[in-house]
Amino acid sequence: MKTPGEVLREGELEKRSDSLFQLWKKKRGVLTPECLSLFPTGPGARPKELRFHSILKVDCVERTGKYVYFTIVTTDRKEIDFRCAGESCWNAAITLALIDFQNRRALQDFRSRQERAAPVGQPEAGTARAP
Repeated sequence: MKTPGEVLREGELEKRSDSLFQLWKKKRGVLTPECLSLFPTGPGARPKELRFHSILKVDCVERTGKYVYFTIVTTDRKEIDFRCAGESCWNAAITLALIDFQNRRALQDFRSRQERAAPVGQPEAGTARAP
C-alpha cells in the first residue's frame, strides 16, 4: 500500500497560464498518492497542490510529435491544461494515481457504511468466529 508522503513521480511538465497569452510555464511536478504538487522554477516560491479529492478526471489527451497534451478537470469543472515530453507519460502516471486514490476512498466509504450498519454485539463480516 502506498504511503501519503511517498513520491510516485518527479520531473518536469508544463502548465498553460490563465493569462491572456496562455504561455506554457515549466514546473517541477511531484506526484504522491494524495496530490500533484507544482513547483515554480523560481527559488523560494511555494508549490501549488492539486489534491486528488478535488480532481474529477484527466481528459483530452493528445499526442503531437514532441509533446503529450492533457487537461485535468477539477470537481468544480475548472480545466487546467498541461503538456509534457512524449516519453515522460505524466498523463498516465497522474491518471493511475487518481484511480488508486478514488479506489482507496471508495473502500473507506464502504467500510464506514458497513460499520455504521452493523448491529451492536454482532461480529463484523469477514471476522472468524470461535467454534
